Amino acid sequence: MDTQRAVRARGITKCFGDVVALDGVDLDLTSGQIHGLVGPNGAGKTTLLGLLLGLAVADDGSLEVFGRPVGRALAAPAGVAGFVDGPGLYPSLTARQNLQALASLRGQDRRTARVDEVLEEVGLREVADDRARGFSLGMRQRLGLAAALLARPRLLVLDEPSNGLDPAGKKHVHGVLTRLAGEGATVVLSSHRMDDLEALCSEVTILATGRVRFSGPIGKLAAETRELDYRLITSDPEAARRLAADAAGVRVVDGEAAWRGAEALVVRAQAPALERLVARLVGENLAIREVAPVVSPLETAFLTLTEEPEEHMDHAAQADHTEPASHTEPASHAEQAEQKAQEADR
Repeated sequence: MDTQRAVRARGITKCFGDVVALDGVDLDLTSGQIHGLVGPNGAGKTTLLGLLLGLAVADDGSLEVFGRPVGRALAAPAGVAGFVDGPGLYPSLTARQNLQALASLRGQDRRTARVDEVLEEVGLREVADDRARGFSLGMRQRLGLAAALLARPRLLVLDEPSNGLDPAGKKHVHGVLTRLAGEGATVVLSSHRMDDLEALCSEVTILATGRVRFSGPIGKLAAETRELDYRLITSDPEAARRLAADAAGVRVVDGEAAWRGAEALVVRAQAPALERLVARLVGENLAIREVAPVVSPLETAFLTLTEEPEEHMDHAAQADHTEPASHTEPASHAEQAEQKAQEADR
């Protein structure tokens, strides 16, 4: 058994009626890594995350979590926590009561369930006694993350965890995920925010119409992408334009671009040609103030790899909206848990 592999999926197929949500998907998730799952709407991201959480079972293929085959029962494997389509919360309960109710349903002692600790981790300690119905989207996302942390997950599965986060909330969430990965847990998350994925993830999987188009290190995308447009800001824009125009493998796209109050140069090149240009600029005593892709390699690869005929995309658009909302709570226990939590606080 590979002790460093948290998830191994081979040939996973899942259909909902005539809709093929996942079509022969292979996936490997490594312990101690944050793995991003990206794709257009209807690509099958939520369906795949739901399988990892035990909210559905595959029609075909094999799935192993921590070296153990995942059976046909609708149950999350031990050590797995998270949510899809947003966390399931009780709106009439406070943040603290929500977590205490969840701890009770899991058989944990609500007095020793680390409720205050996880609220602190996600930045909700000050609103712990506010009812969830008044929470913003970002606050609900953070409360859902806190609920998952109660389980001390070895595999954390999150569907669009950055939705609605303000800068402070984003800082808390990123900090928690980075810490978990540093402690050896595996985090897999879906997102449409390429900047979040590039900041957090070491690896990504790109899905389109239920199929894997790329899976591997983010750095490999830059190497496999042909040409990108890069923005250069230097101490001498005119000299930079002249040198770029003479550089092999470099084409000047915009010689007088404006960027945040500075004059910029936009060139199109592969990474090796850009590196040679930068070295030449430095050799000519030009100060390099910024070199950055106009569109990131991840976003470029996403757009390139996920382009599909419109009818195929429409046909798959139902795939990401067919799973239960979360794995934080069985719906049948909702009224019981809410009543118990309210009575305990009286």
